[in-house]
Amino acid sequence: MNYNYFPANYPYLMPQTQPQAQGNSLTWVQGIEAAKAWYVAPNTTVALWDSETQAIYLKSADASGMPSMKILDYTLRATESHVERISEAKTDYLTREDLEAVLGQISDLRDELDNLSIRRAPRKKEVEE
Repeated sequence: MNYNYFPANYPYLMPQTQPQAQGNSLTWVQGIEAAKAWYVAPNTTVALWDSETQAIYLKSADASGMPSMKILDYTLRATESHVERISEAKTDYLTREDLEAVLGQISDLRDELDNLSIRRAPRKKEVEE
């Protein structure tokens, strides 16, 4: 004989609790109505993540079991993509034409310095004599 049999017309004998989130796991609900219906044990707070909208419901119950709920809306931040950062970085570089122009200016300045040093060298020798 099975003594563990509970007839279907006695639902109050069966536990009517919902599993609570433990650790860092996320508890997902479908809409605010599901969050309102979520059971919260006395003196606890549960974060319920809405799978339909970008909202988080912080549902709490005081010592007597009276629930209260705060609703947080969240948005995703717009971040720069990797491609955008690379294209911006490329604007910091010289083109080949710009580099050749700068190298030409450096070469011209070296030539001028060489000419000045050649002109000065005899003057120094004349002063020494």
